[in-house]
Amino acid sequence: MADIKQDHKSEDVDSYGMSNNADPKNMQELTQYVQTLLQTMQDKFQTMSDQIIGRIDEMGNRIDDLEKNIADLMTQAGVEGGDK
Repeated sequence: MADIKQDHKSEDVDSYGMSNNADPKNMQELTQYVQTLLQTMQDKFQTMSDQIIGRIDEMGNRIDDLEKNIADLMTQAGVEGGDK
């Protein structure tokens, strides 16, 4: 059973190219790649976040306009509305 585990570990190292004596240049390239990937993801999340906040602000403005229009219509109709 121990032999099977040892063989499996060896396969994992070979599959992912991660051995104890990895080339420092390759590790630097991998580190740079991961940092670039994470920065790209962060930028995309920031863009999406900004878009969502913009849409929420727009929706808030539209709701404010709707409330004003309803209040104006109620005034024109002579309906006394309770102010909040």
